[in-house]
Amino acid sequence: MTSATARAEQDDVFASEAPPRAVLFDFGGVLTTSVFESFARCSLEISGDPDLLLQVVAQDEAASAALVEHECGRIEDEEFEAAVARALAARGVEIEPDGLIAAMQRGLERDVAMRTAVERLREHGVAVALVSNSLGRDCYTGHDLDELFDVQVISGREGVRKPSRALYRIACERLDVSPAEALMVDDLAINVRAAHALGLGGVVHRSAERTIGHLADLLSLPVDDLRAEN
Repeated sequence: MTSATARAEQDDVFASEAPPRAVLFDFGGVLTTSVFESFARCSLEISGDPDLLLQVVAQDEAASAALVEHECGRIEDEEFEAAVARALAARGVEIEPDGLIAAMQRGLERDVAMRTAVERLREHGVAVALVSNSLGRDCYTGHDLDELFDVQVISGREGVRKPSRALYRIACERLDVSPAEALMVDDLAINVRAAHALGLGGVVHRSAERTIGHLADLLSLPVDDLRAEN
């Protein structure tokens, strides 16, 4: 491992201020396959450009604002979809807005290894929470999250989204742990670093194997205890 690689690894993993008793997990891109790859597939299908959809959602002023409002539960699916469709039309791509959220998420599949790690943590007495920015009223359907997690803290229900520290604080309060006793796992570094600023430790998720290894180290657990084959 080069020094640059080692430094990048270190920058992606943060110890909690106290021995951790809980782990907070993001949904899309952590418990599922990559959100960005799913968006890219949808973008390629509707425009021929795998990058256009994400660019619109991230950079178009109206579409970006609609995403924030939607993730905070202040506008419904249809209003967000219409905003994105208008932004795409301004770039020469005409689509029907209805069903756009579903199309954006069609490529998402369960990450069995990460789901198993959540189950194994609970077996070891570690509290687990879902802390997720929601996209669409049906995005969690069929994922059995009530069985998987002790609590769920969803942006659209709480009226606040990551990287706001408020969402992490709510999760810790509901798990009855201090932020210093918790870890956050998210595929976006900005979200993990925001949690760390509140006192949580965390891991920027790159792959199930890597994240599970880091969680085992941070929680002082044998790594095999968190793996599916155990």
